[in-house]
Amino acid sequence: MNTEPSLALEHCRPLRGSQHLLDPGQANALLGSLPGWSIADTGVLRKDFTFPSYAATLLFVNTVAWLAERQNHHPDLEVGYGRVRVSYSTHDVGGLSRNDFICAAHVEALAGT
Repeated sequence: MNTEPSLALEHCRPLRGSQHLLDPGQANALLGSLPGWSIADTGVLRKDFTFPSYAATLLFVNTVAWLAERQNHHPDLEVGYGRVRVSYSTHDVGGLSRNDFICAAHVEALAGT
């Protein structure tokens, strides 16, 4: 596994324009440091999380929302009983950027996985 511990220590930067778009090789290299995350056919970085209760699910969702506000980089969240799908992409660059992987690493740290 390619580990990049610095991702969880980084903060998102404002990015605009396709020059910040990661190519597939760059994205896959960063993906190696995020266990359980995948790049969907739609080009988003995502992971499904499960929880023992609805309350635990909502606690996670609210914590991810807090993180998103701090980083000014907001994921799409799909929430159900005991489950959350977190999906990242950077609309301002038209796909995946380093910010998506930074935030995914922060979510991993929050989830303790």
